[in-house]
Amino acid sequence: MIYNMEYETLPREALEAIQLRRLQTTLDRVYATVPFYRKRFEEAGLRPVDIKSLEDLSRIPFTTKQDLRDNYPFGMFAVPMDNVVRIHASSGTTGQPTVVGYTSRDIGTWAELMARSLVAGGGTSGDIIHNAYGYGLFTGGLGVHYGAERLGASVIPVSGGNTKRQVMIMKDFGPTILTATPSYTLHLAEVAQDLGIDFADLNFKFGIFGAEPWSEKMRAEIERKCGLSAIDIYGLSEVIGPGVAIECHEAKKGLHIFEDHFIAEIINPDTGEVLPYGEMGELVFTSITKEAFPVIRYRTRDITRLQPEACVCGRTFVRMEKVSGRSDDMLIIRGVNVFPSQIESVLMEIDGVEPHYQLVVDRVGNLDVLTVMVEVGEEAFSDEVKKLQTLERTITKNIKDYFGVSAKVKLAEPKSIARSEGKAVRVIDNRKL
Repeated sequence: MIYNMEYETLPREALEAIQLRRLQTTLDRVYATVPFYRKRFEEAGLRPVDIKSLEDLSRIPFTTKQDLRDNYPFGMFAVPMDNVVRIHASSGTTGQPTVVGYTSRDIGTWAELMARSLVAGGGTSGDIIHNAYGYGLFTGGLGVHYGAERLGASVIPVSGGNTKRQVMIMKDFGPTILTATPSYTLHLAEVAQDLGIDFADLNFKFGIFGAEPWSEKMRAEIERKCGLSAIDIYGLSEVIGPGVAIECHEAKKGLHIFEDHFIAEIINPDTGEVLPYGEMGELVFTSITKEAFPVIRYRTRDITRLQPEACVCGRTFVRMEKVSGRSDDMLIIRGVNVFPSQIESVLMEIDGVEPHYQLVVDRVGNLDVLTVMVEVGEEAFSDEVKKLQTLERTITKNIKDYFGVSAKVKLAEPKSIARSEGKAVRVIDNRKL
């Protein structure tokens, strides 16, 4: 089923005509109302009138997260504060938070995109949605909430935390769709098991999981432990929040980007060169319908590729592959590029290992030392020491074979690695870089 047949199935030529018209309107507006963008255009010797085709977009300089921080809090807004009805912000754990604003129309657009997303996953107005994304300044919870209401579904605004209570609500209220981070979903399944409840016996038919990179192996683990279909969703606060792209339940092969609202590019993260379809690189977004906080060629730091092929579901939007990692989360260990999600894929191939891990990087002398802490399942942990040593050697060998990098492996007791109610903390980098 498709929520908005008119736009989600547009022929490519018609879609690109809409994109160009909306892009030109957006550029005219930010040039007139946002000093940052006007300065960037002038530095590049450009005016909005110079952008006559979608290919001309590559002439415009990029926008980065640092640019948003430098204009904290409201310097990037394109409308007066009188027109801003909602403000969200990132946590700011790695620096100055990024602040985003929404007009009433922006909130309506966001609700539309999340309604589309829920339907793409298999949702209907008859569903009950258990929304375990965080509410507040984080965009996840309220994004799903407004989309559920636009669809006409029932929403349980449970947010994150108080996990035992969440499990009891799931059991008693019978929700049919779960929305949460993948790591917290596995934690919910663990707590349910501790309470004597089999997650697979609950009423869920599918879950929409995002806000952190997760591998296909993690998907298989969630589906096995939770007895539901796991759908990947993508979004980021700077662009609009969740609802930028989502998998369809018919294929689950790439996430459909809602291109009537966003223009996506893939670039070489080192050179900034625009790459063709099928090439792996950094994802860049330009919003073309946002009023309060439009972004022009925003570098997401997310690593993926775009696929233009038609989908069996009927949607004509380009699809992005699952995010494999972030260019700013990439670890360089003795000259080798390592993404946490790649380590996760290696770990999930091994029997007896749980999908909870942390990567700890230290510098000893002039050498980087990678320690992989990974939880062992109850059965494996109760085995004799010799079997645990064999498991440790297997993990060490598989990481070495895959990356060409030696890692120390430490097996941890079940449930000993800290769980997160939001995004999982996968990397602890103790180097002073």
